Amino acid sequence: MQSTAFSLSASLSLPKLRRPSSPTLGRTRLDPVCVSSSKIHDLGNSSNVTAVSASSLPRRSWSLVSSSSSSSFKFRTWSSVPESLNADSHANRFQLRATSVPESAGESAADSNSLFKTLELGALFGLWYLFNIYFNIYNKQVLKVFPYPVTITASQFAVGTVLVLAMWGFNLYKKPKVSGSQLAAVAPLALIHTLGNLFTNMSLGKVAVSFTHTIKAMEPFFSVILSAMFLGELPTAWVVASLVPIVGGVALASVTEASFNWAGFWTAMASNLANQSRNVLSKKVMVKKEESMDNITLFSIITVMSFILLAPVAIFMEGVKFTPAYLQSAGLNVKQVYIRALLAAFCFHAYQQVSYMILQRVSPVTHSVGNCVKRVVVIVSSVLFFKTPVSPINSLGTGVALAGVFLYSRVKRIKPKPKAA
Repeated sequence: MQSTAFSLSASLSLPKLRRPSSPTLGRTRLDPVCVSSSKIHDLGNSSNVTAVSASSLPRRSWSLVSSSSSSSFKFRTWSSVPESLNADSHANRFQLRATSVPESAGESAADSNSLFKTLELGALFGLWYLFNIYFNIYNKQVLKVFPYPVTITASQFAVGTVLVLAMWGFNLYKKPKVSGSQLAAVAPLALIHTLGNLFTNMSLGKVAVSFTHTIKAMEPFFSVILSAMFLGELPTAWVVASLVPIVGGVALASVTEASFNWAGFWTAMASNLANQSRNVLSKKVMVKKEESMDNITLFSIITVMSFILLAPVAIFMEGVKFTPAYLQSAGLNVKQVYIRALLAAFCFHAYQQVSYMILQRVSPVTHSVGNCVKRVVVIVSSVLFFKTPVSPINSLGTGVALAGVFLYSRVKRIKPKPKAA
C-alpha cells in the first residue's frame, strides 16, 4: 500500500462565492486535480458544488452521483472531464497535487539500520577474540624470555594510559570531569584490578596459556561465593548445579596438566578471586555514586590509576630491568622483546576496551556467554600455536569446565520464585 501526501497551493486570489443559477443539478462532480473558483457554489438544500478542470488535456476525477429517490450518494469510478468544460483561465484556481510515499521506505530503512547494528556487534566480538588471542600469544612469548611479571604488567598499564590520554586529548571520547570523592570510590577498584591482571601474568609465566585459562574458568564459582557473603545474593539450585561441572572439570584438567606447578595454579586462582571481588565491590560501593560514568570511562580511569599504583612497586620489587643495556646483557633480542611487549600491551588494553563496548550493547548474560566462547577460542589457539601437549583426559576436563561455564551463564537468568505470604 501507499500513503498519499497532499500539498495545496493558491495561484493568485481566493475564490468568490455566488448564487446558483439553477436550483437543481443531477450530478455533482469533484475534480481533485484542478478546481476553478468561478464554478464553486454554496451547498444547501438545493445547492451544489461544481468542480471544473482548467486543463486542456483530459483529466481523471471522482464523480459523486446523487440519486433522485434518496439522499444517498454513490461513487462512480474514474471518468474524463470534457475539454468543453474548460471555461476559466489559469489565474483564479486552486491546485491540488498528490505525491506518493511508499510505506516500505520506513521498513527498509529500519531493516538497514538493524543489519548495520548486527554487523557492528559481530565485528566487535571478532575484535574482542582476536585481540585476546594475540595478547596471550605475545605476552607468553615475552614472559618466557623476560620473567618479570610486575614490570610487564606495569608496562601494559603504561601503554593503556597513553592510549587513554590520547583518546581524551583528540576528543575520540569525552574527557570526564571527576571529583575527589569519585576518585576515592574508584581507588579500591583500581587496586583490585591491578592485582587481578598481575596475578594473571604471574600464572602465564609459570604454566601454559591453556591451563591458566582453564583455571580462570572457575570465576563463576568465586562470583557465587562472594556475592552470597557480601551482597546476600543466595544462588538458585540451578546455579549451584552448574558449578559442579566447572569445579570437576578444572580439577580433572589440573591433575593431567603437563605444565602444572603450584605457583601457576594459585596465582590463577588469586586472579579469579581478585577479578570477582572487583565485580562485587563495584556493585556494593559504586551504586548511585558513579551514575555519570559509563563503563568505558570507568575502565579508562582505572587503567590510569593502576599504572600510578603499580609503577613504583615494579621498580621497588624488580628494579629497572627494561632498559636496552640490561636486555642486551641478558642476551636478548632488544627489538624483538620491545615489539612483542608493545603489541601485547596494546592488545591487552584493546580487548578490554572492546569488551566494555560490547557490554554497552548487549545484556550481561549475552556478554557472559561471549566470554565463555572467547575462553574456548583462546585455549584452542594457544594449544595450536605453542604446540602444547594435551592428553585426552586433560581435554575432557577442560571441555567439561567450559561447558559448566556456559551452563552457568544460561541458568543465571532463572530467578527464584517469590515465596507465598
